[in-house]
Parts: sequence; C-alpha cells; structure tokens
Amino acid sequence: MAPEPTDRTMPDSHDATLDLLSGLIGKARRAGADAADAVLFDSTSISISYRLGKLEHVERSEGGDLGLRVFIGKRMAIVSSSDRRPAALDEAVERAVAMAKVVPEDPYCGIADPSELATALPELDLVDPVEPSTETLSDRARAAEEAALAVQGVTNSEGASAGFGRSMAAMVASNGFARVTGSTGSSISVSAIAGEGTAMETDYDHSSAVHADDLQAADTVGRSAGARAVARL
Repeated sequence: MAPEPTDRTMPDSHDATLDLLSGLIGKARRAGADAADAVLFDSTSISISYRLGKLEHVERSEGGDLGLRVFIGKRMAIVSSSDRRPAALDEAVERAVAMAKVVPEDPYCGIADPSELATALPELDLVDPVEPSTETLSDRARAAEEAALAVQGVTNSEGASAGFGRSMAAMVASNGFARVTGSTGSSISVSAIAGEGTAMETDYDHSSAVHADDLQAADTVGRSAGARAVARL
C-alpha cells in the first residue's frame, strides 16, 4: 500500500446520512409501521508502524452498519444491514414489518413522545475534520522512533506507531428526532530498549488527542520513551 501524499479534509455528509435514514423511516411507515427509528454507524481507522527505520505495517479499515426498528401497536421488530443499496433497504423494511406483525406484544415498547425529546443538545468539539494521509502518519512514527534511538543509552527499538480513527453515529425517528454525532482520535506511540545483554530494559510513551494539532510532538514522545527506558537501568 503506497503512502497517500496529502492529508484530506473530510466532507460533511450529515445531510446525506439523515436523508438516508429519513427515507428509511418513510418506507417503514408506508409499509404499515405505526412508528419507527433508524440508526447508522460508520467507522474508519488507519494505523502505521515503523521499526528500526523501516515501514512494517500499514492498515486501513472501514466499517458501517444500519439498523431499523419498527413498531406496530405494541409489537416491535429490529433488523440490521451493512448493505445500503436501495433494494437491500427495501428488503430490510419488508422483513422488519413482517416480523413486527407476528411477534408477541410488549406493553412497554415504544418511542418517546415528541414532548419528551431534548431540544438543546451541546455541540462538542469532538471531530478533527482532517484525515491524515498514510505519509503523514509514517512521518510521525518515524520521527518518534528516531528521537527515541537518539537518546544516550538506548540500544534498540520495539517500534513506533501512529494512527487515526473516526466514528460517526446517526439516528432518525418518526417522532421528529434527528441527530448525527461523531468523534475522532489521533495517536503516536513508541517503545525503546536500553542497555545490553542481560542488563536490558524497555519502556514506552504515547500521546493521544481528539485533534491531531493537540498531540505532543513526535520527537517529544520519542525522547520521553527513550529516557524512561534508560532510567530503568
């Protein structure tokens, strides 16, 4: 996997996500549901690892799931899918409504009355809009390891890594609730080895933050890991 050359500013897809879920709710209502809610979860993670100046590992994973809950009277059914094609969503709606018609009644099931919904939700700064390239993550991991190896007394490295993760959750309900929330995290870590032969010690340090700009500098993390390993001798 070749390193990506530049960081990317992630597009705001909240409107499209809410439209998708709203459409699903509408289909469920037209299919016979008295009420419904739908949720969507998306996640992305990227990790890079270096050891002794060489790139060891590059991994990117993405995942997503969608869930639909329908109510018919006091009967409820839930279905989930990772397939967001229109035909697959239509099938999910049909399955959910068919299931809700035959399951036993639950006197306690239902969604909140619109009057019970929160109207003032806090806007928390939990999302870094910039997704780092694999090249940027490589630079962070390499700089951390180089700084650790430069500490006097450090003789080897167990490796350094840098990563980024992003998650998003959205929910729309037939009672009028519609909300998207997300979070991100960036990290740097390095493990250093000090000493030789039977007198060897290892220690590490790391930094993590919601926004990459709030991370400790990679060389600072590396020097700290090296110093901690040497201090164990």
